[in-house]
Amino acid sequence: MEQVFAPWRIEWVERDPEEKNVEGCPFCVLPEREDDRESRIVARSEHAFVILNNYPYNPGHVMIVPYRHTGEWGDLTDAELLDHARLKVAAIDALDAAFHPDGVNAGENLGGDAAGGSIDDHVHTHLVPRWSGDTNFMPVIGGTKVIVEALEETYDRLHGAFASLPAATDEARSEHEDDADAPTRAVRLDFGD
Repeated sequence: MEQVFAPWRIEWVERDPEEKNVEGCPFCVLPEREDDRESRIVARSEHAFVILNNYPYNPGHVMIVPYRHTGEWGDLTDAELLDHARLKVAAIDALDAAFHPDGVNAGENLGGDAAGGSIDDHVHTHLVPRWSGDTNFMPVIGGTKVIVEALEETYDRLHGAFASLPAATDEARSEHEDDADAPTRAVRLDFGD
């Protein structure tokens, strides 16, 4: 029998049972909580936020999510769409700084189950860092993907990368420096509109 050593999975075994049953849309509930780190929200802008994917395809897999609950991109205002696009660019910059990927896959699951999405009534964009040769025998032959970094470590790396971006507010930079060991608030970004 082959074994995959993945000690970071213990956090899912020991997680708070209430987390299994988030009442309502997770993309609406999680940003309202006090602790961004616990909710995995790493950056925020005026109309959107960046959250780590709980089941990442690769380390650094994030989602850019508008605050407004809608399943249709056409429902968002021009300001919301522009902010989402700017936050996506900032997230790609942060991924580049934190992980140095060879590329990034960007995508949206439109159409619910038919498109492979688990949350189809709140639009969002996935960003997945990719490296040349990151497909190996595990997913191809074994049907198993090995994630090499715990979500807490990914959060810390991305938090620092977002805090160093030009759009990061001075307050966000100082909060990162004060809480560098375990930041609990997302980095605030201001795109200067």
